[in-house]
Amino acid sequence: MSTQSAATPPSIRLVIADVDGTLVTKEKVLTPRTIAAIARLRAANVLFAVTSGRPPKGMSMINDALQLTEPLSAFNGGVVVNPDFSVVSSYFLSADIAADVVRMIHEHGLDAWLYTDTDWYVTDANGPHVAREQWTVKFPPVVVADYSPYFERVVKIVGVSDDLEAVARCEKAMQEWGGARISAERSQPYYLDVTHPGATKGFVVLMLSKLLDIPTEAIATIGDMPNDMLMFEKSGMSIAMGNAGAEVQKAATYVTTSSEDEGFANAMERFVLRAD
Repeated sequence: MSTQSAATPPSIRLVIADVDGTLVTKEKVLTPRTIAAIARLRAANVLFAVTSGRPPKGMSMINDALQLTEPLSAFNGGVVVNPDFSVVSSYFLSADIAADVVRMIHEHGLDAWLYTDTDWYVTDANGPHVAREQWTVKFPPVVVADYSPYFERVVKIVGVSDDLEAVARCEKAMQEWGGARISAERSQPYYLDVTHPGATKGFVVLMLSKLLDIPTEAIATIGDMPNDMLMFEKSGMSIAMGNAGAEVQKAATYVTTSSEDEGFANAMERFVLRAD
């Protein structure tokens, strides 16, 4: 485990964690050490919350296993729900922007997935990563021939491809085209998440800071992907996973080990709880 040089760490009152590639392993497992680390946070009066590109239903397993008490920020903050899944806030893309985003994704040779606040839509059930995503979120997509009937309630659109350079090119083009009208960031090398500009992990930090009356400098964030850098910018302490890319690691206060080597637990013990 390595760290960047940093000032004396602030006293942390809230930890906000990304899920995939951070809180869980590649096989989507919460390890016993991760669960124990969260219990130790609570014993030290440090609150714990999660944020993810997953839909709310896709975080049920995490919610149940950890018995979360703070709001869950799904779709990178596009839909925020309480632990009982009652809605705190929702951010929808406008229908015309949603249609243009799908068109641009297709123009770059990527598949497009559509998420409303309640459902996941695909046009090809056998497309790249559909089966893996279904296994991850524990519910199937709805297969449709045309997305246009659903553009009025779009929370997130995902561009999907195993051509990682094409995904990166699409991200850059989407950001240049969308400007302040959208947020477009990769949540995985093969996923480009497009949401309302208010639906970012940076927004999640500010929202939870206000909701829980905790200053941002007393919040620690931990993640592994470029979209996690948006919450790094807003929090007093930021921790990149060892499996994160160089850009993400450079943006963080600290770097922990990988998700396959107890990176979350190590980070909580060393940087937040500051155990010997």
